[in-house]
Amino acid sequence: MKKILLLTTGGTLASRDSGEGFAPDMPPDEILRHVPEIKSFCEVKAIQILNIDSSNIQPEDWLLIMRTIREHYDSFDGFVITHGTDTMAYTASALSYLIQNSSKPIVLTGSQKPIDQKDSDAQQNVFDAFWFCVHKQNTGVYLVFDGKAIIGTRASKVKTKSMDAFESINYPVAASIHYPKAAVHFKKKTKKTEPVFYNSIKPGVFLLKLIPGIEPEILEYVGQYYDAIVIESYGMGGVPFADRRNFLKQVRRLAVQGKILAVATQVKMEGSDLTVYEVGMKTLQSVALLQSRDMTIEAVVTKLMWILAQTNDFKIVEKLFYTPVNNDITL
Repeated sequence: MKKILLLTTGGTLASRDSGEGFAPDMPPDEILRHVPEIKSFCEVKAIQILNIDSSNIQPEDWLLIMRTIREHYDSFDGFVITHGTDTMAYTASALSYLIQNSSKPIVLTGSQKPIDQKDSDAQQNVFDAFWFCVHKQNTGVYLVFDGKAIIGTRASKVKTKSMDAFESINYPVAASIHYPKAAVHFKKKTKKTEPVFYNSIKPGVFLLKLIPGIEPEILEYVGQYYDAIVIESYGMGGVPFADRRNFLKQVRRLAVQGKILAVATQVKMEGSDLTVYEVGMKTLQSVALLQSRDMTIEAVVTKLMWILAQTNDFKIVEKLFYTPVNNDITL
């Protein structure tokens, strides 16, 4: 039987009503008692490494998860991480950069309702995560939720209450999970590789969502505290240059200061392309920056955090940013 390590971090799945709202309060052995069927097809060991609402997850916690997996990597065939849904897509993306070339599955899951509630989706999601984890063709980082396995860099939370809370953005769902089968829609390379673990991450990335009327001077302030700024622009992307509120002027100043700049889109599907409209072309002609293309926002910000821990040289940053990791970008 495959040996799977369960890492619990809290979240809705492990929550109870505290009198002031749901809060994580359930140890891993109690979680496992709600899903006894998984012991029929794998051996499970569990470690609680965090017990927090995922809104409180920080980049340092991603490093803790990475280090725990690295410490136990040789002793297990796969890893399941229970996690709150609110930031699970960020964690899935971050782990995709911190743990690369893994020949073993690393699967995140969670739920919209606590596991001890009658109508909870937690039992099924946990079962599916373990069932997906024991199949050797599933390598690298995934998010499993509502019967779907999504590549870690392509997951995004799109609903706050419904059970189908996550979608795969600009990339096919990896598999549909219906016990006793896991219908794999595409197969990743199954060649055994040595994993690469990265020990550091630099959280100095700021995400600015544009709205009509926002003052460009905000960039001057942000530039004092952050090494990289991602501008979540409109449609296919671009930086507003109208005289009344000229963002392009401020962007040029940040570039001169050596800040890493990226332009993304507020539209989840189909990605950015700054070569289509004048507002995008003027941006490209005025300043050296990165385009998110078809990446998720979660992937853009966590990839930049991973890159900045290695370098802030724009040419190297650019090369690393456009190098696909765990199918995060289509060139």
